[in-house]
Amino acid sequence: MANMNIKDIAKLSGVGIATVSRVINQTGYVSEKTRKKVLDVINEYNYIPNNSARNLKLTQSDNIALFVKYITNPFFGKMIDTIQQEVASRGYSLLIQNVDENSDELDFAISESMQRNLCGLIIMGGSYSAYTEAKFRQLGIPCVLLTVNSEGNVDPVLYSSVTINDELEGYRATKYLIEMGHRRIGFLYKDIENVVTPNILRYRGYIRALEENGIAVDERLIAPGLPSVSMGFRSGFQAMKSLMQKNPDMTAVFAFSDVLAIGAAKAVLASGKQIPGDISVIGFDGIEMAEFYNPTLDTVYQPATEMALSAVSLLHGMMRGEKTQHIVCDSVIMKRGSVKMMR
Repeated sequence: MANMNIKDIAKLSGVGIATVSRVINQTGYVSEKTRKKVLDVINEYNYIPNNSARNLKLTQSDNIALFVKYITNPFFGKMIDTIQQEVASRGYSLLIQNVDENSDELDFAISESMQRNLCGLIIMGGSYSAYTEAKFRQLGIPCVLLTVNSEGNVDPVLYSSVTINDELEGYRATKYLIEMGHRRIGFLYKDIENVVTPNILRYRGYIRALEENGIAVDERLIAPGLPSVSMGFRSGFQAMKSLMQKNPDMTAVFAFSDVLAIGAAKAVLASGKQIPGDISVIGFDGIEMAEFYNPTLDTVYQPATEMALSAVSLLHGMMRGEKTQHIVCDSVIMKRGSVKMMR
């Protein structure tokens, strides 16, 4: 093939341009299998790298990226701080960037990894169902998914992940309310069923807990999907206000995030009711605001610091040639007094 270039090598090898450049320049981690595949193509076509290709990765030395879907989520704040400290302590530079809600985070990562000469990245947030094996192969650099994973759609050797079992924790939160005597339990909120997010997994846990305890699922107790751009305090307030109007007999609500739980609590108090006297409230995440809100809210606490430390450790290991790993962390229900026992 005349005028062969690095893009042609990447296409023939079935890998990303960044991967080909790492093979040519002998920088960064590439598996032996992938390295052989690229070298075989180079040898077959007698490709001689030009200076621009040879220099493409010379600046790739210590740049790690953290791409965050919904960076305004308060739960992500503690993890971002921990990741910054850990990455710096290991001698790397960290680039932090928000991924727009309408963008595919993996497509974004593929583009940015080539432009910024990254040696590794962490993706935080997003959708379980958004990832494909082809995209991970095209990415071609060590990658850790934090708070989500590919839900079995991708060969697990292509990436590492740090998550919690969202469905199980949603089940436990709902079962806790049931064990406290509640039967009319609201849920904030049901996402689009065909897009697998932590939200929809927690919703499935809610449904399973009801069904296993012989409680009929009542759609009137389930807030419909909310626009993701407004997944904040106001959304929780408005959704809870609507649920209370439709369900005057509702005694408890499980909000899939603490932000929604705080908004829901505000709606309860604004209506003249008390927490937990009239309605019990439990959130999810364990953000500091839920602890210092008045009244203090029960929540499913995610170990944010532990998850962030694990993500950096896994990424560093992959960059040194270690195998990928998939860690599932345990959460715990923080009982602070916003859920009461029903007589």
